[in-house]
This record gives sequence, C-alpha cells and structure tokens, in this order.
Amino acid sequence: MRSGLRAFARTHEARLLAVTVLLFVFLSFATRNFFSIQNGLDLLTSYAFPGMLAAGLVVVIVAGGLDISFTAVASIAQFLAVSAIGRYDLGWAGLCGIAIGSGLLLGLLNAILVTWLRIASIIVTIAMLNVYYGLLMFLSHGNSINTLPGWYIDGLSWVIGADAHGNPYILNMQILGLGLSFLLTWLLLNRTTTGRQLRALGGNPEAAKRVGFSTLRLNMVAYGYMGFTAGLASIVEAQVAGSVVPNMLVGRELDVLAAVVLGGASLLGGIGSVSGTFIGLALLAMVHNGLILLGVSSFWIDCVTGFVFLTAVATIAWERRRQRAAIRRTIVAAA
Repeated sequence: MRSGLRAFARTHEARLLAVTVLLFVFLSFATRNFFSIQNGLDLLTSYAFPGMLAAGLVVVIVAGGLDISFTAVASIAQFLAVSAIGRYDLGWAGLCGIAIGSGLLLGLLNAILVTWLRIASIIVTIAMLNVYYGLLMFLSHGNSINTLPGWYIDGLSWVIGADAHGNPYILNMQILGLGLSFLLTWLLLNRTTTGRQLRALGGNPEAAKRVGFSTLRLNMVAYGYMGFTAGLASIVEAQVAGSVVPNMLVGRELDVLAAVVLGGASLLGGIGSVSGTFIGLALLAMVHNGLILLGVSSFWIDCVTGFVFLTAVATIAWERRRQRAAIRRTIVAAA
C-alpha cells in the first residue's frame, strides 16, 4: 500500500492533483459560492461537453494521433439527430442512434484518411474540420433549430437531495454522460487488449507494425471512438442549450486539448491516462469558474486557457527530459 502511494506521489497526476486541491482550497476561502454542492453540479454540467470530448481525445493521443475535427463532427451529429427527431417520432433510441452513428462514421473516415495518406494526423483533421464545418453550413444554410421535442427538453434527471432552502440537487444527463464517457475510456485503455495495442502503437509505431499490429484497425478504433464520444456529447450539449446552432461548437477545441495535455498525455503518443485527463479537466473548470466568481473579465478566460496549455506542455517536456537524463545516468553508472 505504502509503496503504491510512494509510486503515485512521483507521477504527473499526483502533482496535478496537489495543484488542483490547493486551488480548490484557495477558491473556497476567496469566494462565497465556490464551495457548494450546487456549484459543483453546475461545473459538471457546464463542462460535460468538453469533458466527454476529452475522454475520446485521450484515446487518439495515446495511439499516437491528434484529432482536431471533433467539434465539427459533434456539430454534424447534433444537427442530423435533432433534425430527424423534429420530423419523425424516433424517441431516445433514434436520437442516440443517429447522433452516435454519424459521429462514428465521420471518425472512421478520419482514421482511413490518416492511415492511407500517411501524413501528420493534425494536418488531416484540421482539413477535415473545415470540410465537415463547410458541409454543415451548406446543409443547414446557417439556420438554427430552436424548437426541440418536449421529451428531449425535459431530458433525464433525478433529484438527489436539497439544500437548506429546499432547492433541489439534480443529477442530470450531462453528468451521467460525462461519467459514462470516462468509464468507457478507462475500460478501453486499461481492461482490453486493444487498449494495450493502442499504447504500443503510440509509443513505438514501427515496433507495433513488426509484431503484426494493424495500423488501420487500431486507428479506426481510436478515431472511431473519438467520433462515438463526439456524437454522444452532441446529444447532451443540445439538450442543455435547448437549441442547435450550427457554429456554436466549433472553436472550443483548445479547452478539450488543454484538459488532455494538462492531464499528462504526450502529443508524441503512448502516454496518457483517464485519471489525469479528468483531473486536468477539473483544474481547467475551477480556473475558469474561479475567475468568474472573483469578478475577472470573461475576456481573460481564453488568455488563461492558452497560458495553462503552454505551461502544461512545457512542464511535461521538462519532465520527459529529466527522465531521459536519469536513464542515461543509470546506464553510464551500470557500464
């Protein structure tokens, strides 16, 4: 037990958790409403969409890729699914099937292009971001969908308690979707052979090919899963927003990427964890929420996000150099 705790204390996740706890304590004393159950539920609801996308993106990064098109994929999935339920009586099964299915198909298309073109995945997915977004604007003519079925607006929710004034604490579909996404990602990366193969592909692509791993199959798993989570996230986002605006989701890529990289995922592939991604998301959410509660102008939020992202990348790069230097010293001493 103690050896496990000592090993965890030396990890990036442990240091990130310590920073998150310190920030939590500071904001609890510095603001009036931060330390409350309702604010915690509001944060989980507000960051469910980027969090679900982060749960998908960490799989792609672990596999050695990088997907930037996920907001456009979510936008198309959202538009197709909500348009369909507005015209036909499809219910929850039809809504989920269309949104998740269309997201999955677009993710698989990304995987095929990345594998066959053999160019950097960031270049391919930036191009596909523009292709998907342009296609969406053509299909929708830029028009929003402001009328959603009543059963969808009501959503899925459960009252789990109430405060001293009788205001209910509600567990909604956004929080459930966030939890489900991280659970599925954890199972994929840590409890399946495919998850271990994804790490091997990201850590050493050439060695993975030599032992017989199919790059196309693994890329289809990674990018297909990203599309799956984008489709699922699009459902919960449209429900909480109460409408579908074609250009509302595109432009939120940095928040998602920052949470994953802040959690310790390496942009070179092979390294990344679900726990680190969740802690990174929590830290980012607390920073944004804390700035608002402290009365800082909302214009600074994007600036802070960029600064946090740059700091995370620099810190992780420094940690990797330090580890390589320690390994070289060990090898020299053994020789």
